[in-house]
Amino acid sequence: MTVNETFRTFVLEQLGRVAHQIRSRAMFGGVGIYSEELFFALMDDDSLYFKVDDSTRPDFEARGLKPFQPFGEGGEVMQYYQVAPETLEDLEELRTWVDKAVAVARTKRARRPKSAAPPRKRRK
Repeated sequence: MTVNETFRTFVLEQLGRVAHQIRSRAMFGGVGIYSEELFFALMDDDSLYFKVDDSTRPDFEARGLKPFQPFGEGGEVMQYYQVAPETLEDLEELRTWVDKAVAVARTKRARRPKSAAPPRKRRK
């Protein structure tokens, strides 16, 4: 689970051309990618993966793209699918795929239950 620094720089530059406030964060040897506060992509082994759900997964599968499997073939499948390398070269196509991945991240975030924080005490 490593990412070449040249690949990382290239991907972040390309994503920065089509999405707002792109930032990255090292994670377990890979790289997590955010647009604003939304975690929508990751990089691992010099591949880029976008967040998917039931509405977008078929788009990736139709192109023969594979899911992210951090523990190798036969291991757990995560909700991220590989982005075709040629997509990184085509900014219009990249924007379409990024928009879908960010929308999935936004939807998943909205569905997440609020934490059960204790109620605040009122001052009298």
